Amino acid sequence: MSARKPDVVFILADDQRFDTIAALHHPQIKTPNLDRLARRGTVMTNAYIPGGTSGAVCMPSRAMLHTGRTLFHLQGEGQEIPIEHRMMGECFRENGYHTVGIGKWHNGTGAYARSFSDGDNIFFGGMWDHWNVPVCGYHPDGRYENKVKATHDFFYANHPMELIAEKISVGKHSTELLTDSAVEFLSCPQAEPLFMYVSLLAPHDPRTMPEAFQRMYNPDDIILPKSFAAAHPFYFGVGDESRDEALAAYPRTEAEIRRHIADYYAMISHLDFHVGRVMDTLDKAGRLENTIIVFAGDNGLAVGRHGLMGKQNLYDHSVHVPLIMAGPGIARSSQRGDLCYLLDVFPTLCDLCAIPIPASVEGKSFAPALHGGAPQGRDLLYGAYTGLIRSVCDGRYKLIEYQYPREATQLFDLRYDPQETVNLYAKAEHGEVVRRLREAMLALRGAWEDDADNPHTRAFWEHAGLDRR
Repeated sequence: MSARKPDVVFILADDQRFDTIAALHHPQIKTPNLDRLARRGTVMTNAYIPGGTSGAVCMPSRAMLHTGRTLFHLQGEGQEIPIEHRMMGECFRENGYHTVGIGKWHNGTGAYARSFSDGDNIFFGGMWDHWNVPVCGYHPDGRYENKVKATHDFFYANHPMELIAEKISVGKHSTELLTDSAVEFLSCPQAEPLFMYVSLLAPHDPRTMPEAFQRMYNPDDIILPKSFAAAHPFYFGVGDESRDEALAAYPRTEAEIRRHIADYYAMISHLDFHVGRVMDTLDKAGRLENTIIVFAGDNGLAVGRHGLMGKQNLYDHSVHVPLIMAGPGIARSSQRGDLCYLLDVFPTLCDLCAIPIPASVEGKSFAPALHGGAPQGRDLLYGAYTGLIRSVCDGRYKLIEYQYPREATQLFDLRYDPQETVNLYAKAEHGEVVRRLREAMLALRGAWEDDADNPHTRAFWEHAGLDRR
């Protein structure tokens, strides 16, 4: 009789930046349970998303995660997943796993129904009040059609929106609500191996949390990042017309950004507490040693860096994501700097669980790196944000090109300037680096089919003028 395949518990945070884990030498944040998870497994310290084709960056990010496909090979911005794009939960379901989906789902009801054989407290949306989240129970028939009206921003508008929902747990924080569902499933023994996807709404704004966690961080004590700025040095098409950027007034003040950062950290510490509940439940049930736990973020967030608040850009604070994997066969207390994308997790989990990787998956498995093997990462990372920005990074240098202004090209040395504060583009001694990365960007443009006939690509390549520089 063959050994039971490992269970998989995948916890996805919403808007958590890569460096907001104490174990990664953050000087102020308190994350004892994510630190514990890091000691149990491997931290991929250079995990990224490729950017986004929508201001709601999390939507294409999650579509890439669940399909293992690259940014321009999605359907639209990821609102729906076509049947020919095999999905992670779907793949595990077809290979003998009991698949459970809990929490935020941003890629259509049909894609959710294909992926999961069970679930609870499903939120079909992008963001909401953490204390009153409209959710659905699991429907075995895959039909989620109960639509209700709600006036989300009732201080400023009287136009209701329509959403799919059935119930609200009034006054219960989203992180607690979703973790309670996870704990309930994990406490029940199962004959089949389990694939559980727990998609949290935190630490996305509105950043509210129980007072005990808010009291952990005094805004006056917050250390501002080196890249803090009152405003971005130039306008590149993202400003206060973006809801993320409207969260703080211009110019950004030190006091206001300290308050935002304190709330951000408090949300993450609250999230961390509930990650601990999941780990403790697995331990108590005797399942921890045979469970692969994945913790990741769907994208990062500026929160005052470069004068920005959101993730509608290609700076590291917005595209560099946390990724921890722990479980049987995965090296413990390890940190790997291999370049990878979040979309590479799908094939990696397939390899770890001896499941064939679907032909539609374009991601690259980094499973050998988790076993302590030779570097298995990518040589280059390509980035794109709508029709406004493109980037390429080789692990040390990152080149960022903007549609406008054309003269705003940036080159950063991430080894010595991880917060991207010193633009080296105009330095003569870096001319060869610029030339090499610009050639790589143009080559990746073709490999990613970023030259296809769609508005995101057309707007950038027609106006940026890279071929003529």
